[in-house]
Amino acid sequence: MALNKESNGFTFGFAIVLVVVLGVILASLAEGLKPLKEKNVRVKKQIDILSAMMDVEKEGIDRSNAIEEFPKYVDLSEAVILNNVGEEVSKGKAAFEVDIKKEYRDKNLKEEDKKFPLFIARDKEKNTRYIIPVVGKGLWGPIWGYICLEEDMKTILGVSFDHKTETPGLGAEINKPFFMDRWKDSEISDSLGNFQKYEVVKDNSGSAYPSKVDGITGGTITSKGVEEMVNRSLQIYSNYFKNLNSK
Repeated sequence: MALNKESNGFTFGFAIVLVVVLGVILASLAEGLKPLKEKNVRVKKQIDILSAMMDVEKEGIDRSNAIEEFPKYVDLSEAVILNNVGEEVSKGKAAFEVDIKKEYRDKNLKEEDKKFPLFIARDKEKNTRYIIPVVGKGLWGPIWGYICLEEDMKTILGVSFDHKTETPGLGAEINKPFFMDRWKDSEISDSLGNFQKYEVVKDNSGSAYPSKVDGITGGTITSKGVEEMVNRSLQIYSNYFKNLNSK
């Protein structure tokens, strides 16, 4: 019996077969590309961590050599995982696998169950650096970054901020050098080790105060998002450093 290609049954049947075949192909491609995707995510994370401590472009570090260069500066066996009050809960390479963006978005995860990684790095002169990951929310979506502290555990050496959907020319400027450089040399804690809360301001008074940073003109909401992100995260790490120095 010949198929009636003009019938509705043939049309629906063909559509179903096509969807199934395409689904199998896409699923196979996704599975096959999974290792490459995971590698790219890992490399991007390594570059972001190092970017808080140094000018990676100047040092010749990019996606092609990040996997080889990263261990020269960061020993993951020294990395630490903290809880939400700054207490060390574990140590080692598992810190790199913590997805702070996922934990931040997970509304079902209790605060006391969240993990906060801390990476210990050393520059070319073998000075110890402490690199802190941060994550928060801008105007249109997630913002994130890394903050590098000097050996004194309180002075900011550099930061690396980024975003996905902030407004070009406004909030998107958080990943530009002019904004990130404003955080350098400020201190996250006072002489007693107590956390000093940051304020991102829009009146150009940031350079006159140690705990103020000039925001981005026209990007007030994103700037305040960075402020909230930094304060919420650094409070936890400041507690850890204070306890560490008191021992």
